[in-house]
Amino acid sequence: MVKPLKHWSPPSLNLLNYGITAGSVLLCALALPLRFPGLELAGISPHWLLIWVVTWSVKRSPLQGAIAGLCLGLIQDGLTAPQPTHTLSLALVGILTSGLNKQRFIQEDLISVALIVFVMAFVVEGVLMAQFALMGDRTLTELWERQPQVALSSALLSSLWTPVVYYPLNRWWQHVHKLLS
Repeated sequence: MVKPLKHWSPPSLNLLNYGITAGSVLLCALALPLRFPGLELAGISPHWLLIWVVTWSVKRSPLQGAIAGLCLGLIQDGLTAPQPTHTLSLALVGILTSGLNKQRFIQEDLISVALIVFVMAFVVEGVLMAQFALMGDRTLTELWERQPQVALSSALLSSLWTPVVYYPLNRWWQHVHKLLS
C-alpha cells in the first residue's frame, strides 16, 4: 500500500514532483500534433507548450521562465521544423510572464492566467512572423494575409484550454510546496 504524500521523505517527494512535471511536459508535447474535432479553429489547435510555459512561469523567476521556454521551444523545434525556431518566442513568453508576476499585475487565478495565455499567443505568433519575414522566403503581404487569423485562432483556443493544464499543475505544485515547507 502506498503511503500518503505527507509521509514521504523530501527527496522522494521531490523526485515525484520532477516526474509529474516532466510527464506534464511530455503530455503537452504529444498533444501538439493532435487534431480532434472541436479542438481546432481554422486549422489551428491549442498551443499546449505555450500554456505550459505560462503555467510554469506565473510563480517563477524570469530566468526559470526563460529556461522553461527555451527547453520547450527546443522540444517543439524537434517535433516540427527548426526554422523558424520556437525557442525565442517561448523563452520570451517565460520572461514576460514571470515579469508580470513580479510587478503584481496579475492575480494567480484561472481568468488571469487564461488572459496571459491569450496575449502571449500573439507574442509567439508575432515572433514567428518576424522570423519568417527575416528568412525572406515569403513576402510580408503573404505573411500578413494569414498570420492574424492564425494568431487569433491560437490565442482563443489556447486561452480556452488553459484550465486543463493550469489547474491540476498549479494545485499539485501548491500541495508539494506546502508539504516541503
